[in-house]
Amino acid sequence: MKNKNKFIIGIFSIIIGITIAIQLKANVEAYVPATIQSIQDTLKEIDIVKSEINELNKIIEEREEELKTLEQIAEGDENIIEVLNSEKQKIMINSGYTKLEGPGISIKMYDNPDSEVVGFDIDDDIIHDLDILNILNDLRIAGAEAISINGQRVMSTSEIKCHGPILRINDKSVGTPFIIEAIGDPQLLMASVNAPNTYGQILKNVYYIGFEPKIEDKVTIPAYDGDFTFTYAKPKGEGDI
Repeated sequence: MKNKNKFIIGIFSIIIGITIAIQLKANVEAYVPATIQSIQDTLKEIDIVKSEINELNKIIEEREEELKTLEQIAEGDENIIEVLNSEKQKIMINSGYTKLEGPGISIKMYDNPDSEVVGFDIDDDIIHDLDILNILNDLRIAGAEAISINGQRVMSTSEIKCHGPILRINDKSVGTPFIIEAIGDPQLLMASVNAPNTYGQILKNVYYIGFEPKIEDKVTIPAYDGDFTFTYAKPKGEGDI
């Protein structure tokens, strides 16, 4: 009887041992050792998710502001016409369709008045579109908020092209003297075109081009009177990829 019990216990022990061994093997295979590359990939994925969360939070904040404005309108705290007119005014200013005024500078430019040619070619004594463009770039870098040439508003789409002795801007012809006006910090604007080694000073002192910058307490920049037309560009929807 004792031998029979020992035999049964032995059988059960073997079965239990085999079961435990199988479980241990399965658990060992389930674990994959972590590598530096896998950790770095995981960190990158975390950063991407964080960035997406931040973008979504920004969108939520914008929508909450819009909702707040609409709620104020619904409660009668603001008149919807006033809100729309305010937004329209901002758009008109940013798009250049509003006349602006403020402190700044004016620059009078004209061809070299001397009969003697100072450059290698007579063209060196004449103002070209490149000269105007370089002055405009210097003014923009100095923070000019609005610029005009001979009463024509300079826009991002304005063409500035030489046509003999005249200049074409906004599809209109203007001749010398060219009067450039810019609104911004007068001291910074003046330094950008009048400091030593600036393009304006090179035109004046090397090529003897007429170049007369002057600080103005109030500059008036006219509104753009043209139209923006887009052939290829189209609005991108928020849901587009």
